[in-house]
Amino acid sequence: MEQIQVRNAAAMKQPPKITSESITVGGKTYATDTFTNVTPTILEKTTRQLHLIPSHPIAIIKDLISTSFPDFKHYDKFSPVVTTKENFDDLCFSDDHPGRAVTDTYYLNEKIMLRTHTSAHQLQAMTESDKLLVTADVYRRDEIDASHYPVFHQMEGAQLFDTKTAVEDIRKSIAADLASSGASGSINTTDTTVITPENPKQDCHDEAAMLAVADHLKHSLNMMVRRLFAHEKDLQVRWIEAQFPFTSPSWEMEILYQGKWLEVLGSGVIKQDILKNAGKPDKIGWAFGLGLERLALVLFGIPDIRLFWSQDERFLRQFEPSQIQKFKPFSKYPACIKDISFWSNENFHENNFCEIVRDVAGDIAEDVQLLDEFVHPKTKKRSVCYRINYRSMDRNVTNVEINEIQEKLREEVVKRLKVELR
Repeated sequence: MEQIQVRNAAAMKQPPKITSESITVGGKTYATDTFTNVTPTILEKTTRQLHLIPSHPIAIIKDLISTSFPDFKHYDKFSPVVTTKENFDDLCFSDDHPGRAVTDTYYLNEKIMLRTHTSAHQLQAMTESDKLLVTADVYRRDEIDASHYPVFHQMEGAQLFDTKTAVEDIRKSIAADLASSGASGSINTTDTTVITPENPKQDCHDEAAMLAVADHLKHSLNMMVRRLFAHEKDLQVRWIEAQFPFTSPSWEMEILYQGKWLEVLGSGVIKQDILKNAGKPDKIGWAFGLGLERLALVLFGIPDIRLFWSQDERFLRQFEPSQIQKFKPFSKYPACIKDISFWSNENFHENNFCEIVRDVAGDIAEDVQLLDEFVHPKTKKRSVCYRINYRSMDRNVTNVEINEIQEKLREEVVKRLKVELR
C-alpha cells in the first residue's frame, strides 16, 4: 500500500485533461458518459494537495491531530479518483442515498468519481492496519459563500479490537491514558446519549464489548480535542446522537467555542459488514471523521474558505508548521455585484447553477445568493434572480473583466441549463 500511495502522489502532480470523450487525471484516462459532470476548474484542484504542504493551515491541523494518535498508521497520498463501489456500496450507502445524485457528486463516469469522503479508503486501509488515520481532499457540489467550497479536506481515524478481549484491552488502554495525561487531560464533558432503536447496537455485537468500544472512542476524541484546543482553559464538550450509513450506534461531538456550540466530528461503532469486507470479521471497532477546514477556520480565525486556496504570499507567509497563529487580515480588494435572472425549468437545480458560476468565474465568485423568485400567475413558470458578488482574494479586478465574466456566465447558463434569461 505504501508503494501505491507514492505512485499516486507522483501521478497526481500531472495536469489533468478533459475532452468530450475522456478525462485524464492522476496519469489514468477514463471514458466519459452521461454521468460525467466534473469540470476543468474542479480537476485542477486535484493537483494542489494542500494537506501535504507543511506550513499550510490544513496540514498544520492534520499534523496536530496526528500527535494524539502516535501509533496509528497515517495514509495521506491516496488518489481522489475512486469507484462508486468504494465510495458508496462498500460503506453501506443505500441505493437511493442523496449523496449519489449527480447534483451532489462529481462523476468522471457512471462508475468512477471523485471521492466525497475519506471513508472511501477505509476498507483498503483496514486490510493493512487496526489503527489508522486517513487524510485527503474530498469533492462535493455545493453552494458558494464564505464557508462552503466544492473541495475540502477530511481526516478520519479508526481503531479495531479483538472481539473476545476488547473489554479488558480497552479498560487497560483508558487507564494508561488517564495516568499519563494528568491535569492536561481535564475536560468538561456532557454525554446524555443512550442506545435507542433509532440509533441501535448492532445485533451481532456483545453489549459489553460495544459499550467498551464506545467509551474508548469518546475518551480518545476527548483527549484529541483537549490537545487541539489547548488554549481553551475550560473546554466544554457534549456528545449528541447522530446517524451515519457506516456506523451504529453513531454520535457527533460538539465543543463550546466563543459562546457557541461548534460541531467538530461524527463518529460511531463500525458496521460489522464493513469489517467482514475488510477480512476482519473477528474485530470490533470505532471510527470518526472530521472536516479540517471547519477547524482551521475557527482556530486560525480565517474569514473566507477561499483563502485556503490563495497563492497570495500575504496569506501563505503567515503560518509555520506545528503552530496555530491567528490570521492577520490584509486589505480586501473591491467587490463587484452582478445579478442574473431567468425562467427556470423542472430540471433546474441550484447546485448546477453554482457549478457554472465556478466554472466561468473560478474563485473570483465570492458569494451567490438567491435574491428573488416568483411564479407567473398565468404561465406558472418560475422566475429566479441570483446575486453574484465578485471579488478576487489576490488582486484588483476591473469592471471590464467582470462584465466579460458576467456575459460569459449568461451564455453558459442558457446553453447548459436550457433556461430563458429575463
